Amino acid sequence: MKRVEEEPILTEEGKNKILEELKYLKEVKRKEVAEKIQEARALGDLSENSEFEAAKEEQALLEERIARLETLLYNARVVKAEDLVLDQVSVGTKVLVLDESTGGEESFIIVGNSEEVDPFSGKISSKSPLGSRLLGRKRGDRVEIKLRNGSKAVYEILDIVVP
Repeated sequence: MKRVEEEPILTEEGKNKILEELKYLKEVKRKEVAEKIQEARALGDLSENSEFEAAKEEQALLEERIARLETLLYNARVVKAEDLVLDQVSVGTKVLVLDESTGGEESFIIVGNSEEVDPFSGKISSKSPLGSRLLGRKRGDRVEIKLRNGSKAVYEILDIVVP
């Protein structure tokens, strides 16, 4: 297994989801793709068999995904909820902020790897503009980020908790 330069960080939940996906890819998806390849082979001449080529390409992408996830798990440092220090924002913490421009409260869970990012669940990368600005900050701190449209957003950290 190949070691990567920068140690990826996963939450325990993220690690478990990746393990579930790997199990599915290896136990279910591999069989499905193997069946597609066999069915395409049965169609005859492989030199002009688009179904065979498509199935082989799907197999290559599947194996690439499996290898990428296995490498991630091998290299990752897993952050456990019981190890979180809640006096500052870190990977694995949930941050409650006040958006000073709207007066509304929002919460974000800081994750360390793009495999865990899910904006619809409030999971943002520690490398995103907002995530990177929040890292290391404490309750009461204010962070300012530049938005894509050129305007600025200011957030005040109200609380830091275990998700």
